[in-house]
Amino acid sequence: MSGVMGLLSDFGLRDGYVGVMKAVALGIAPDARFVDISHDIAPQDIEMGSWTLGMAWRYFPAGSVLVCVVDPGVGGARRALALETGGRFLVGPDNGLFTHALARSPIDRCVALTNATYHLPGASATFHGRDIFAPCAAHLLAGVALDSLGDPLDPATLVRLPIPLAPAWEDDTLVGRVAHVDHFGNLISDIPLARPDTLLALSVRVEIAGRVIARSATHFAAGPEGEPFALRDSSGALAIAARDVSAAAMLGAGRGAAVRVRGLPYP
Repeated sequence: MSGVMGLLSDFGLRDGYVGVMKAVALGIAPDARFVDISHDIAPQDIEMGSWTLGMAWRYFPAGSVLVCVVDPGVGGARRALALETGGRFLVGPDNGLFTHALARSPIDRCVALTNATYHLPGASATFHGRDIFAPCAAHLLAGVALDSLGDPLDPATLVRLPIPLAPAWEDDTLVGRVAHVDHFGNLISDIPLARPDTLLALSVRVEIAGRVIARSATHFAAGPEGEPFALRDSSGALAIAARDVSAAAMLGAGRGAAVRVRGLPYP
């Protein structure tokens, strides 16, 4: 039985950790097809990993297994788990890494990975990606039932990150935050926009880091040169960008910065 295995980690590609995980998985599910979501998550940055997973997981075909390893608590008290949501399986540590993915998709089933039958023999306390998560994910791809991997967990007990997952209204102002700063320095907020032309069609005022963003565009090349502008990111959210430079550096803003928007329709 073949299937798609997605991989997300903070391992980078220098040390061989990702390759070893793939090798272990192939030893169990030799027809597995790998998709690397990202291995450039900042070290131990669970929130960055959670946001990245939340943007990516729903584009995988049904039946995919996503192995997610941003795990500063490896070897400690945190649980190792696997869950099913939206027709896909997520495997990784119970440390909040699944917060964004689960914000709008209920968990169908969830188990702690307590059945050592599906781990590598002599699992270490420092590399659960290799010894527990990759083998369990590969067994899922090979047809092993989720319930066989361990003891059932109450989804309500899973760890969630203590961050807001949606903006809030303050009178006529929608107040959100920068949820992610991407490789280009684009500031991606948690404020959803229904249409690419929303910012152009309405008299919208965007404020961030003490600056009013006076310009907007439907795509990057249409933005003005030399100043930040607002647009609808591919994630469907309001973003602040700048042509050919980092908007984050230009504005001195980063993840968690408040984004205030006036002029959007009140729900």
